[in-house]
Amino acid sequence: MKPVVTLTIACLLLLTGCQSLSDTPPESAAGNESRSSKAEAADRNTVLLSAQHCLSEYLKEQGRVHYGPCLKIITINGDTPQVRQDGFIALPVATPMTLGISCVYRHADGSPIPVTMETADFSISAQAFTKPGNRWYLHAHTQARQVIGCEPTLSRSTKPTQATD
Repeated sequence: MKPVVTLTIACLLLLTGCQSLSDTPPESAAGNESRSSKAEAADRNTVLLSAQHCLSEYLKEQGRVHYGPCLKIITINGDTPQVRQDGFIALPVATPMTLGISCVYRHADGSPIPVTMETADFSISAQAFTKPGNRWYLHAHTQARQVIGCEPTLSRSTKPTQATD
């Protein structure tokens, strides 16, 4: 009789614990924008730009991921950027600036190919960021494969196509 009571109590505790879980994913979950950080950026009249971003593309016909180029922002107007804990840099809206960037391509296992690293400057006009609080991504190129060089593309999407913003 004792094992039945113990099992019943364990099931009730487990059921109670599951019912108390939130349906919303935690703010730290990948791809989930923190509402507080977005509101904070809007309050401070800033946008959030990803400090680094790597492109990749799933090749359905080959059943594998193709690792494209990675881009990292190394300077803003010649100064080292302050990267937030969430990996973004807060930038003022309607302000022209020059970003120093570093691009590198990756091997099939995702590791960087050091000999392909190059640096470039990317100019942002005063009209680029007009709405505070938005998250932006700077990509090394317009697509993940069949590209050469470092041709930065500014986008609101983490997965740009040829028709990115």
